[in-house]
Formats: sequence, structure tokens, C-alpha cells
Amino acid sequence: MERESFHSAEIAAILNSSFIPIKLDREERPDIDRIYMNYVQATTGSGGWPLNVFLTPDLEPVFGGTYWPGPNHSMTAVGETVGFLEILEKMRDVWQKQERRCLESAKEITRQLREFAEEGTHSHRQLGEKTEKGDGLEIELLEDAYQHFAGKYDPVNGGFARAPKFPTPVNLAFLLRLGQMPQAVKDVVGEGDCATALAMATNTLRRMARGGIRDQIGYGFARYSVTADWSLPHFEKMLYDQGQLLNVYLDAFLITQDPEMLGAVYDISTYLTTPPLAAADGGFYSAEDADSHPTHSDKEKREGAFYVWTLKDFHTILDKRSADVCARFYGVTSHGNVSRENDPHDEFISQNVLNIKSTPSALAKEFGRSEDEVVKILKEGRIKLREWRERERPRPSLDDKIVVAWNGLAIGALARTSKVLADIDPEKSRECKTAAERAVAFIKQELWDEPSGKLWRVYREGRGDAPGFADDYAFLIQGLIELYEATFNDTYLEFADKLQQTQISLFHDPASSAFFSTPAHQPDLLMRLKEGMDAAEPSTNGISASNLYRLSSILDDDSYADIARSTLLAFESEILQHPFLFSSLLPAVVVMNLGIRGVVLTGEDDDDDVVVSALRRSRADVGVTTTVVRLGGGQSRSGWLCGRNQLLASMDARRKGVWVCEGGSCREEGAMDLGPGPGPGGAIGGADAGDVKEADKGT
Repeated sequence: MERESFHSAEIAAILNSSFIPIKLDREERPDIDRIYMNYVQATTGSGGWPLNVFLTPDLEPVFGGTYWPGPNHSMTAVGETVGFLEILEKMRDVWQKQERRCLESAKEITRQLREFAEEGTHSHRQLGEKTEKGDGLEIELLEDAYQHFAGKYDPVNGGFARAPKFPTPVNLAFLLRLGQMPQAVKDVVGEGDCATALAMATNTLRRMARGGIRDQIGYGFARYSVTADWSLPHFEKMLYDQGQLLNVYLDAFLITQDPEMLGAVYDISTYLTTPPLAAADGGFYSAEDADSHPTHSDKEKREGAFYVWTLKDFHTILDKRSADVCARFYGVTSHGNVSRENDPHDEFISQNVLNIKSTPSALAKEFGRSEDEVVKILKEGRIKLREWRERERPRPSLDDKIVVAWNGLAIGALARTSKVLADIDPEKSRECKTAAERAVAFIKQELWDEPSGKLWRVYREGRGDAPGFADDYAFLIQGLIELYEATFNDTYLEFADKLQQTQISLFHDPASSAFFSTPAHQPDLLMRLKEGMDAAEPSTNGISASNLYRLSSILDDDSYADIARSTLLAFESEILQHPFLFSSLLPAVVVMNLGIRGVVLTGEDDDDDVVVSALRRSRADVGVTTTVVRLGGGQSRSGWLCGRNQLLASMDARRKGVWVCEGGSCREEGAMDLGPGPGPGGAIGGADAGDVKEADKGT
């Protein structure tokens, strides 16, 4: 619509004469976007972007939709659909002739939207004493959610839907971690189903890692795949996807020890910690566009131009032997690999989206070379192609907003990655930790008001006007908890605790519990919404409930656990009906039923065998019912933490030991047990760290 309508003088004339046009950045103001998206979905049966809504002066919706063709579009010329110009003319006429009717209709629709938004948030009080105790939220819900995903699974291509296919990292995380949860969960779900859940998730991740949705020459993953087999992406890359997918691939590696999963971890973490996504002063930018100029001399942008290749390109950049091997590996042909049905505008004629179509061993047989030689050709070929692309092709435009919520996702994922890579690749581990810490420092400096404790949402050439929303607090708190467990620097916990208290004061509903997405008394909003269901990002209330349980364990603060429990109860009726829509809330359901335990490591010597072994075990844990605290040691800071948690203050930090704390008391353990080991050899699994690192370096 930007090209077809908003560059049209005809459209501009009627918009400016009969309407007050407002363009909204939905990433800066997701609260407004969600309200009117709910309206369009309720009135049309579907939603999406671009989102277009006509409002009264009181901001109440009159009419809305998504894409409407611009003037002179072929679809309007043959009468297939109503165009944007015709919509504008009709809305102008209706408003001029029937303004009162429009106002009355808008008020009625708004009333219904408010009722719908409030529906269910009082359900736990209405359903009687049984649900007041949370008896309905049982472990069996995880089995119900698993069965839904099993029924939707695509066994051929991986994933859980037809085209277009989205990665849905929050659902993949649920399936991966199902078999890593306490034995009580596995007893209910069944060991066989847990194994199947793992297989579904890892096969999906493997298909994605080999597909066109992954930038095979550079780094990172595109937003979604146009095709069911992940071969043709919509080429836009989003920060929130990278942060979530890094976490998921990290889980998959820890559980399976598959070097291919570790390779994806390296790629995504590199994308996050280097330009263009890594900001020079700290923090991470939001996205790279799908469109770009094919060459520096081209005037018109094309989708995917930065990422697609012809066979001629390969033979121009590489020597013949390397070009032949790399072309076969990536599925590059002379006629291109994008089908006509997926190329209605003929943008991809003779072009290839790179997908991994072979293996080094198969190529070694085909070309009569050793496997080591093929691996060397593929590695060198990838580097040469990437260098040529960076030099000869303009990069897609960068969305250089720094959004707190999305930065929180990246901070947490990089912090976890730094923990896991500490023994495998110390240099890469430091890169990830440094990037996470610099992002926190930037947010603290530029987007946090210390006196009030409030966040601002967006930074771009200065702080934006939008206040922090509940997801900004939730995702950043999650990242800070992860960063504490990666560094044992309690300044990150102190920041998380302050943000948690602010989130509660601004967003928590004391009457019906759970968190609104927006603070009270915003004059530009029709209503306040509560997010329970997951979407492209995990739900704010799901992450908040887990944060509260983790902080309650680390800080020995029962008030946080009480709010976490009441947050779950606020969505009880919805979770009972459709648990698969609430994957991010299900880990908190496990904690509510089975509890959470804190592991405390004490002793001054960071190199002591007991401490080192316990730390390695904690790094490998992907469960949801354990937190880890370090007291003593040269690299930890715990002064504030001991002041906040009197139970920890009473412990001798100098004495070597591993302690398990639950229910306000601690007991010393002879050996640390954080649940099932992620691999056949304990610690980080059976493979030697050097072997895993070297395996990752392969193509």
C-alpha cells in the first residue's frame, strides 16, 4: 500500500481534504495496534498488516480492514475487489450523511470490545472455590497441549501449519523442554510422548536451519516461510525472532548435543553481536527489511535482492570446482529454484534462494574428493560469497529503533549462550556476555528513569515518547535474571527487582489479577488489554509469571509467588479450554503445582572441583523449576542480594558447598542434581568440548 496508495496524489487529495490521516508505528505503540487489530479481527474474521481503521474523534472504530489495492491496480480494474480510493470515497460520504449513525455504531462496537477484553479475567472468582485453589490448572494440561501440537505436526517438513509457516519459538521451546521437566510431568505426559515432542521440535529446527528461511551465507533467520518446506522466506529479519530462536536452538543443542544445532547458535549469536543489528553504543536494532536494491546502481528495490543468487554469480565469484560443489550443496540451478506459483511478479526468474540440499559426505562421493576437502571448499566458498555480497550489494534498510522488550529477549538469550559456551568457546562466550551487558547498560542509561523506576520503550536518535509497556518490563526482567545467572553479579538482580516492583505498580490488576499491557490513565487508549495468549512473541503474562516465580525463589519473597499464582488463575478458564495457546504460561503451571527450588553455591574458590562441577551442571539445565545463586568466589557480587534475602545472609559464603533451598529453608547436598542430564555424558553432554566446537565450525 505504501507504493500503490500512499505515494498517489489522488489518494493524498482525498485523505487530506476529508480525513485526519495518522500513521502509527506498531512497534513503538503495540498497545494501539492490538486494540484495533482486535476490532478488525472481530468484524472481518481475519487480521494482519497493513492495518487500516477509520475512527471517530473519540478514537472509536467505525470501519477497518487490512490491504486494499491502490488506484489503477489490476484487481480493481476488473472488479475483483474494492480499492482503497473507493473505500475512502464511501467512508467520506457515509460520515457526511450519517454521522450520528456512525457514532452510535462505533460506541456499541467499543462497548462489545471492552466486554470481550474483560471476559475471562474474572473467571477464577466466578467458578467457585475449586478454582480459587487453582485445582483446575493441573499437570495434565501439558499433555493436552502436546496432543494438539502432535495433531498439527507436519512430519515431512516440520512445523505445525500449512504455508505460510512461522517458526513459533515459544511452542518449540515448550516441546523441547517437556522431557526436561520434573519426573511428575513426564509421568503424566508419558516418556514416549516426551520423546516424540523432542523429535518434532528438533526436526522442525533442523529443517529450518537447512532451509531458505535461514540466511545460509550470512547470519540470522527470516521472519517466516512462504512455502511449507521453509525454502522461500519473506526476507525480513526481526530482532524478536533472533532472540527467541537463539534460546530454542541452545535448548536443542543442550538436549541433543547435535553440532548442527550448535552451528545455528553460533550464527544467530554472531548476527546479534555484530553490525548491522548490534548498535555501536550498546543494544540491538529492531529489524532488516526484506527489500533492497539489487546493485548499487539500481533505483528500484526488490524483495530478497540481497539474498538470492544465480548460478552465474557462483561461477563469477568462485573457481569452477568450488562453484560446482557449492551450487550442488545449496541447490543452485541455472533456471532458479523459486516456482512460478510463488513468483507472481517474476522477480525471481533464474534466481535461487539458498537451501542446504546435500551433505559433505554425499558431495565427496559425487565429486570424487575427500570429505575434509569438501568441507574446506564449502567453508571457503561461504566466506567468499559473503564478502562479495557485502561489497557488491546494498544491504536492506535497517530499522534502527532500539525497543526495550525485544532487547530483553536478546539479552536473555545471549546471557544463556555465554553460560553454555563458557567451556566450549571462552572467546565467543565473552562476546555474548559483553553484548548482553552493554545492552543493559544502554537501557539503564537512556531508557530508564531511576527516580520513578519507569522505562521508556524506544530509542532512536534519542529517547522516544512512548512509555514502557508491560512486555518491556517482563522481557527485560527475564533477560536480567538470565544475565545474573551467567555472571552472578547481583546488580542485575537489583535492577530486575526494581523493575518488577514498577511493573506491579503500573500494570498489575489488584481486582482480577494479571497484568494489563498498558499503564492506567493513558488518554489515547480506548481500553486496557491483558495478554495471555502467545503470538509472534511470548505473552507478557506468561513471561511475568515465570519471572515472579524465579525472583520469589532467588529473593525468598513469597509475595512474588503469590502474584505469579494469581496471574495464572486470571487465565484459568481460557487455559483449560485451549492450553496450546498459552505455551509460555505452562511452565508456571508446573511451578505452581510442583514448586521451584533454588540451588546456592558457596565457597571462595571459583576453581574448586565441587563449584566447577555444579556450575557446569547448572549451565546445562534447560528445566523451569530451578534457580541458581552464587555466594562467595572472586567473580560474584552478592552484597545487595544478601541484604534482600535474609536466608542467604545467614549462610557462610566462604564455606564450600552446594545447597538446595525450598520453602524458606536450605539443606546441603552431597552432589548437585538439577534433573535429567542434557546429554549422555552429564555436564554438557558426552562430547568433548573441543570436538563440539570443531564440529560447529564445519558447514
